[in-house]
Amino acid sequence: MAEEIEAKETEQPVAPESSEAAPDEVVSEADKAETKKKKESKADREKKKLQNKIEKLEKALDESKAEVDELRDKYLRKQADFDNFRKRMLREKEDSIKFANTSLLMDIINVIDDFERALQSSEESSDFGAFHSGIEMIEKQMISMLETNWGLKRFDCAGEPFDPEKHEALLMEESDEYDVQTVMEDFMKGYILHDRVIRHAKVKVSKPMPLTE
Repeated sequence: MAEEIEAKETEQPVAPESSEAAPDEVVSEADKAETKKKKESKADREKKKLQNKIEKLEKALDESKAEVDELRDKYLRKQADFDNFRKRMLREKEDSIKFANTSLLMDIINVIDDFERALQSSEESSDFGAFHSGIEMIEKQMISMLETNWGLKRFDCAGEPFDPEKHEALLMEESDEYDVQTVMEDFMKGYILHDRVIRHAKVKVSKPMPLTE
């Protein structure tokens, strides 16, 4: 009997297990949930920012592509305009070269007309003197026209000191009339175009006689 009483005294009542967690554990789980929610919210914000940035970059890329296409079109048009301009300049240059002497030729045509009239006159008349005078007049008119309109001047050399810049000596002859080399005769007259000799006069030149003791 005493043993049973002792056994009962030594036995401690066992508290029943609670189905709910302790308060501190509940708070901890709530904090975790809140932290997770905050992380997810932050991730969403970052994702949204990235999406907005991507959209802006895509928009900027589209605008850049459109600008590039526009600039390419402008370049191609400018290139086509330049090619057309270059071709036009080449044609105009060729035409300028081809027809550069039109005015000169028109002046020469007028002289040819004068020659034709002189020839017709010579066929109808046997007056050689009149024909000769007509030819001389045509020559003078032509020389005057070339000098006035084109700057081409014919020069005479007889009696002038020999100048290799203007004269080409075809013949030299000793003479005691001149102390220096002098043009004695023009075989072919020279021409100057705007102060530049374009054809040397072909002449006979005197050669001073050697001094005798």
